[in-house]
Parts: sequence; C-alpha cells; structure tokens
Amino acid sequence: MTKIDSKIPQGPLAEKWSNYKNHQKLVNPANKRRLDIIVVGTGLAGASAAASLGELGFNVLNFCIQDSPRRAHSIAAQGGINAAKNYQNDGDSVYRLFYDTIKGGDYRAREANVYRLAEVSNSIIDQCVAQGVPFAREYGGLLDNRSFGGAQVSRTFYARGQTGQQLLLGAYSALSRQVGKGAVKLYTRYEMLDLVKVDGRARGIIARNLVTGKTERFSAHAVVVATGGYGNTFFLSTNAMTSNGSAAVQCYRKGAYFANPCMAQIHPTCIPVHGEFQSKLTLMSESLRNDGRIWVPKNIKDAEAIRAGKLKPTDIKEEDRDYYLERRYPAFGNLVPRDVASRAAKERCDAGYGVGTTGLAVYLDFADAIQRLGKKVVEAKYGNLFQMYEKIVDDDPYVTPMMIYPAIHYTMGGLWVDYELMTSVPGLFAIGEANFSDHGANRLGASALMQGLADGYFVLPYTIQNYLADQIRVPRFSTDLPEFVEAEKEIQARINKLMNIKGQHSVDSLHKKLGHIMWDFVGMGRDAEGLKAAIQKLSDLKKEFWSNVRIPGSGNDLNVELEKALRLADFIEIGELMAHDALDREESCGGHFRLEHQTEEGEALRHDDKFAYVSCWQYQGEDKAPVMLKEPLDYEFIVRQQRNYKS
Repeated sequence: MTKIDSKIPQGPLAEKWSNYKNHQKLVNPANKRRLDIIVVGTGLAGASAAASLGELGFNVLNFCIQDSPRRAHSIAAQGGINAAKNYQNDGDSVYRLFYDTIKGGDYRAREANVYRLAEVSNSIIDQCVAQGVPFAREYGGLLDNRSFGGAQVSRTFYARGQTGQQLLLGAYSALSRQVGKGAVKLYTRYEMLDLVKVDGRARGIIARNLVTGKTERFSAHAVVVATGGYGNTFFLSTNAMTSNGSAAVQCYRKGAYFANPCMAQIHPTCIPVHGEFQSKLTLMSESLRNDGRIWVPKNIKDAEAIRAGKLKPTDIKEEDRDYYLERRYPAFGNLVPRDVASRAAKERCDAGYGVGTTGLAVYLDFADAIQRLGKKVVEAKYGNLFQMYEKIVDDDPYVTPMMIYPAIHYTMGGLWVDYELMTSVPGLFAIGEANFSDHGANRLGASALMQGLADGYFVLPYTIQNYLADQIRVPRFSTDLPEFVEAEKEIQARINKLMNIKGQHSVDSLHKKLGHIMWDFVGMGRDAEGLKAAIQKLSDLKKEFWSNVRIPGSGNDLNVELEKALRLADFIEIGELMAHDALDREESCGGHFRLEHQTEEGEALRHDDKFAYVSCWQYQGEDKAPVMLKEPLDYEFIVRQQRNYKS
C-alpha cells in the first residue's frame, strides 16, 4: 500500500514550526526572479499568497474567476477572525486556541498543522492592523474581541459584520501593490479547467477566458490552488454562485488525493429556504449568537399556531419558550460549535416544534440583549446584519425574533496536503478552504479567515521555497510541450461533448436534482441505506447529465451556461466521492453524523479505534470506483475525549 508521508517535523509540538523554518531550504533573491508560480484564486488565501510571493521576488501569475479580486467569496465572511492575543485577559493562549480547534473538529485534524495555525494567528492580526483593517476597538484603544462557538474565551477580532470584506480589502491592497510593481500578473475572469503535469510535477494550468471563451495555456515551476470549497455541490448553500470545487476535482483527476470529502459543515444561523426559485442561501453571522438567544415554543400547540399564522413569536410568554441550547449545553449555551447547534435545531424541528410557514426554522431572539444593553449598542455591533436580514425577510429583527435554520456552508474536506501544504502531486500546493488540513470534522467559527491568511501570509511563503530550492536550474517551460497540447485538447473535447448533447434539461434543473439528493441523503443525518441510495441516484444523475443536458449558445464565446455545466460535471463527481466517504466512515464526528452511531443523548459517537485517520481518495479513472488510502492521525500531545459542551 502507498505510504502517505505528511512530513511532520520531529520535536515538541510548540517547536515544530520553528525547527522547520530553521532547517528548510531557501531561494536567494536573485534566483527567485528566475522562478514562476501560478496562484489560482484571489480570496484571502490566494490574494495573500500572491502578494507575499510577489513581495519575496518570485514571478507570480494570479488567476481570478471574478472581474476583481475584491469580489472573491471571502468578502461574505461576517463575524470575525480568531487569534490568541488574549487582549481580554480571560485565559486565552496559543495552546488553548489549538486545543479548541482540535476539539471543535472532533479530533480528526492533524496536531502539528493546527498548532502552527494557532501559533501564527497573532501575526495575522498585526499584519492586518498594519494594512489599515478597521477592527473594532474597545474604550482603552485595544482591539475588541467577541466570543464565538466552541470557545469559552473572547478571541474573535471583528469589523462589525463585515470582517471578511475588510480583510480582503487589506489583502487586495497588498496584491495591488505587487501588480503595480510587475511582480504579479493578474488575470481576471479566468477559470482553471485543468492541471498540467510534466514529468510527474505540476508545471502549469489550462484556463478559460470567461469573456472570450478561449482556452489558454500557462506554465510555471509550481502551482498553488486557492479556489475555496465545494459546498455548492448541494445547490442551495451560503456560497457565492461562482464558488466551486472544479479546480480541486481537476487536480484529483491528475493524481492529487482528495481528503475527507464527507466532512461538510452545516451552519446553524442561515435564513431559511423560502421558495423553489432560490439559487443560494444567506448566512447570518455566528457572532449573533453572542447576544441572540435561540428558542422554540415549549408547547407543540404553540408551534402549530405560529406555523398557521395564528400566533406571533412575541405572543409566547417567557416561561413557554424552550431555550434548548442553554438547556442542553449549560456551559456553552448558544455558543456551542456549529455542528452541535445545527443538529439541535434539526432535532427540535423534526419533533414538531419548528416555526415559520414550513416548520423548518427556529428563533434567534435579541429582546434580552436590547433590554440589557440598549438598542444603540446592539445596533453598533450588528446593525448591518440586522439591516441585511430585514431587506431579505421584510421583518424588523429589533422587534420580531430572526428566523434561522441550518444550511451547507463550509467544507472541511479538500485536497490532501502535507505539512508543507503540498499535495500528493509534486509542485502542486493547496491553501485555504481548498485543502483539508486544519479543521478536522467541523470548523469553528472565525477560523476560516484565520486559516486562509495564515496559509497565504505566513506558511506557504516558507514551505514553497523548500520545494523550489532545487528548481532554480530548471528553465521556464514552453506551453508548446506535448503535455500542454494534450491537456488543452482534452478540455476542448470535453467542451465540444457538452455542447453537442443538445438535451432537454437546463443545467440548473439538474443541479437542483443533485442538491436534493445530497441534502436528503448526504446532509445533516446520514445512514448506510440512504448513502447507498445516494450513490445509485448520483450515478443515474451523471448519466442523465451527460445525455440530456441543454446548453444554449456557443462553446467559443462568453457562455455562462457552459461555465455552470463544466462545474456541475465536477459537482456530481464530488457528490459521489462524498457519499462513498460517508458510507465508509462508520462513525459520527463533527459535521459527519451517521444516525447509527450516536450516544444515548443524541451526540456524535466517534470510533477512534477504527477511524482515527484521514481518508485519502485516489482517482482510478472515469466510471471506476476510487481507492481510499489512510493517513493515521497519531496524537502525541493531547488525549482524545468525547466532546462535552455541557460542563
């Protein structure tokens, strides 16, 4: 069996990253100019990586699917970014951030990677403050912090409910500086369609100009994928419409392992589905759970009356409200991790206590906070989020409690990477949400921004040099090499095949079918019977897609439907991979909840004796079942325990 080498440095946990940096290979400034690096993606991970590598002196080609890096999906992150500064003097530390992250991920992440993430978190805040990111400040002038799920300290730095936007503007300014200097060449409205390997190493990509429809070849000494996650496999998710897992699937087909694909996060505070014609869902920040209290009626008749429109939530007396998270998890209350809060909401709604017209909603109520703090204070903290909710729902959350329900949000799975953030393909790196490495089976809130910027600013600039140090004598690659020609031919053949199907069904209608299969069988609750059914349904859908999809227009021009079709083909493949992985993992952990494996109290039941590993899936060819390899998760420094948020 193939042995998976994660390249974790030896030595004490707190010294691994320092030891690595002290002994890694470097590239001197004159030689950096001779090396080209492709960075695909311009979100927080991609923009920070491209800016940092450009600043170091490498020649960087940066690809952006949007018309500007400022439109990357990182802009949608609302609540904050974690760091162990301990400004609140409430007991935080690098170790506590590390442990909370490992525990929040239900002990299914690598110790060394997560500790490094916690270790560099403080540098991220310093970097962003230097860039002018307008973090909230307290009276004394220090940066303010608030609490987030899965932690009992306040370590989340924020800029109202616009943290992702402000951090992205900081990264964009750093990127723009390098573009202005000529160190980074920015390609906007380009989408990666394939990875090119030469002699077993990643040496370039095939990308499609989304404005002209032309496919183009690009070469480099290394390729960095920073393209986010694959949550849109579920059709309805909190992700932007252009967020997709296509680049990861392309790398998977070229030999990169796909790790823990079944680990998808359900976010508990999303505006509920309100119709058949939605194309995406809107997230309400987890930060709202700091002051908002989640409840449903205690009496099922009250819930029925609310659903029928005979009662309003404000008609329900305090003693008749079930603040179920506070009841079930007294130590953490409304700030339990996302997977725990999501399952608790589903359980209440499945039991008949859900509200709204569909019964698939619970209340997030700010009445207590407004009474305790005053409306002005609540407005200063969350005003733009309340405004967004009112615009979408046409209800004033200062008066009537918000309605929320869980939705697909983030994917912890992704391309397998080692400690250096390199995939199983030499020269191919994956950073941010595109890789699997830091969040295990469930990501804690405010950790996505932390990982994206940690990877781009403070990890990849070191580790990629270790790879490139022996590449300085390798001349630049011609895109006329047979490998590039063949890759472009294959892409063009795929496009021609899609355009020539001329079937009956639109791309969106088939994507909705995929979404229903995924949510119903590979969603919040999974079991063996449902996962087997999903695998068959996904196989049938794949045949239907490749025989009956209808794509209007031309394959050689601007064509949004063709873009969506190429991504949907990849989403179907990801769906199959997720179902296979979920079926194989006969335990519950974090966001992966197998109904057959739960405690008497309905909590996730891990089986560490059998499943304490990263599942690494290896592509075997079209219509062939993938092979799963295992990277054991050997914990040297912490002891796995049943997660407890009750005491």
